[in-house]
Amino acid sequence: MGRMLNPMSAEPEEKLAEGTLISHLLELRDRLIRAVVGVALAFLPCMYYSNQIFTFVATPLKEKLPKGTQLIATTVMSPFLTPFKLSVCAAIFVAVPFIIYQLWAFVAPGLYRHEKRFAVPLLISAIVLFYVGVSFAYFFVFPVMFAFFAATTPHGVAMMTDISAYLDFVLTMFLAFGAAFEMPVAVVLLVLTGIVKIEKLKENRGYVLIGIFIIAALLTPPDAVSQSIMAVPMYLLYEGGILMARILSKMRRETSDSEEIEAS
Repeated sequence: MGRMLNPMSAEPEEKLAEGTLISHLLELRDRLIRAVVGVALAFLPCMYYSNQIFTFVATPLKEKLPKGTQLIATTVMSPFLTPFKLSVCAAIFVAVPFIIYQLWAFVAPGLYRHEKRFAVPLLISAIVLFYVGVSFAYFFVFPVMFAFFAATTPHGVAMMTDISAYLDFVLTMFLAFGAAFEMPVAVVLLVLTGIVKIEKLKENRGYVLIGIFIIAALLTPPDAVSQSIMAVPMYLLYEGGILMARILSKMRRETSDSEEIEAS
């Protein structure tokens, strides 16, 4: 009888685990489908205004080109494929908050209440900082960068950039500055997860500053102005991350203390 009962008693547990896994996979599928639909809906107007969007993105370079020069297309398909690629990237850029929301809606039910309390501000901050980084690159870095490129063009060389190469460069810079502006979120996560202590971050300010200038030198033209335009905001964001981490750590301690008092 014991041998007959063991398989029967284990069967509901296996079915429960399998059913839970399948339900999670189905929910993940639905969330991913919604995210794709959101990108598709954002893509339609972006594709309709693809040429206007490319003109807007190319404005910082066009304003710095020497007179008589312009952007060029070196392949037959570039006039269509380049705006199309930009439309896809613009759609994803616009739909990022909706995509993040779908991922959050999938993960949130498995988090504790205090974890949600800290995760939501971090998610919102990460999205906002990424947009700020991209805007900073477009409005402040690109004018200085392209002016430097135009000024250093050798005599007898016409600066006429291919639109496909320009778009690849711009997208790379957008991602680089968007990621660089995530510095406060990265600092907060390092502190809250216990990987690094706030005191250690304060002690290593000098090394961090050197590292930031090295990164800025790799991502910007080799002139002090362009490097400073990127490095100074990154370091200020690092200091802001330390301040934010201190505040959130204090809030977490107060929350844990209050929960212990309620439990007792």
